[in-house]
Amino acid sequence: MSIQERSIAIMSAVDAPHNYEAILRDADLPVSPSIVQQLHSGGVFLKPKNLIKYWVDEKNNNCFMLFPRKLSITWSDDPNYWTWFRSEESPKETNVEAVELKNVCWLDISGKFNTSKLTQGVTYEVVFKVRLEDPAYGWDTPLILKLAFSNGKEKPHERKMSLREQPRYQWVDIRVGEFKPENSSAGEIVFSMYEYEAGVWKKGLFLKGVAIHPKYN
Repeated sequence: MSIQERSIAIMSAVDAPHNYEAILRDADLPVSPSIVQQLHSGGVFLKPKNLIKYWVDEKNNNCFMLFPRKLSITWSDDPNYWTWFRSEESPKETNVEAVELKNVCWLDISGKFNTSKLTQGVTYEVVFKVRLEDPAYGWDTPLILKLAFSNGKEKPHERKMSLREQPRYQWVDIRVGEFKPENSSAGEIVFSMYEYEAGVWKKGLFLKGVAIHPKYN
């Protein structure tokens, strides 16, 4: 029996995470008997390298983090507007890039994700992980947060939120919306955070990524 086959047998002996075999085909690390411990103790990176992290919570639900290079960020390739830097928040994420907003009036960040990778029947939420540092300005104008579904069975969720009162110098979760993935409605979700109609220049925003995990409260 190969290492991969032994690993699958071990996982099958417990309550295996949803669709984990297909997900781990894209893991940067080879499948091994310790993969359960890895998923529960920090997670594994998926290909392309250092763009997505996959882990399992205490209830065995799949969770994901999409780092900024996996997202679509208008003007992010121009250092006059955005600056990329290596994250040092965690020893396991030293090769992960985060991004700092220098100055833009056209803010538009979006991404997408296939819900077939999520644990079925569990209510999930999508959150942007951001930080504000002074001098920060332009955040009185509300941002638009939107969650759309490709299956055509659910209406998009959309709301407005000002970042003005968010604490400085710490990562905070900006919730986009929530949903419950089901086999019958699997498909892509598209999430976005944007504001470009007010003509207001914005500065001082740091983006760590977008987390997709069960709603815990």
